[in-house]
Amino acid sequence: MALPWIKHLEENFDSDKQHVWFLKNWWLAFIFSTIYFVGVFVGRAWMENRPKFELRRALTAWSGGLAVFSIAGAIITIRELVDYLSHDGWHSSVCDATIFDGRIGLWTWLFILSKVPELGDTVFIVLRKQKLMFLHWYHHITVLLYAWYSYRDQIAPARYFIVANFTVHAVMYSYYALRASGFVKIPRQVNITITLMQLFQMVIGCAVNVYALFQLNAGRKCDTTYQNVAWSLVMYFSYFVLFAQFFYNAYITMGPKKDVKNRHSNEMNGNHRVKMD
Repeated sequence: MALPWIKHLEENFDSDKQHVWFLKNWWLAFIFSTIYFVGVFVGRAWMENRPKFELRRALTAWSGGLAVFSIAGAIITIRELVDYLSHDGWHSSVCDATIFDGRIGLWTWLFILSKVPELGDTVFIVLRKQKLMFLHWYHHITVLLYAWYSYRDQIAPARYFIVANFTVHAVMYSYYALRASGFVKIPRQVNITITLMQLFQMVIGCAVNVYALFQLNAGRKCDTTYQNVAWSLVMYFSYFVLFAQFFYNAYITMGPKKDVKNRHSNEMNGNHRVKMD
């Protein structure tokens, strides 16, 4: 049962007002992304000759907060998806943009907004002087831009993107929080599982987009656009290639165990990513 104040927000969410705002201001995602990109590399230069910060407590709290948010989002959006599939079927779940209104509309909106604070993941990498991989900042920037762009267009396939991303992040940020706390020793199999979940997330993204594309080509109603499908396919396929490359380097090729562990820690901090993954 939802907390009273959350229920109040869900019942009073003004989806039309938020849509109008994004129609006018979605370009702000480019501003956030530019500030983030510049800040990341300026920060790395600033930290180059300085000792690293540990920040374990802060990282535990940060990851724990995002884990709680993602778990709540996953529970609510998965339940909505299951209910929708049982009543309206697969086609409608992909092609009818009903996730922007009502209770689920609030969580869709919160998901979109969350892509800005999630940029804070990189602050810990920079201040702790961990290796910053291309996939990390590329993923953060492109997810933010695509999420805000898609909320402007209110595309129906976003239902699957959001469910997949919330679910992966629920597991991933819980893992980060436990690892940062130092209280629990997490088996390597958990790392592998999370990366496999991320790869599956990209497969879902590509599959849903391909289905939506077929519907558009057949002249059937589907609440998306050719342009959005094209950008989304490029994004998801590039993520799949990068995560597959990481999986191969981290878990299949032979190398020093310590190096593999460090590569995984730094790379895993880069997903959300998609996450609208």
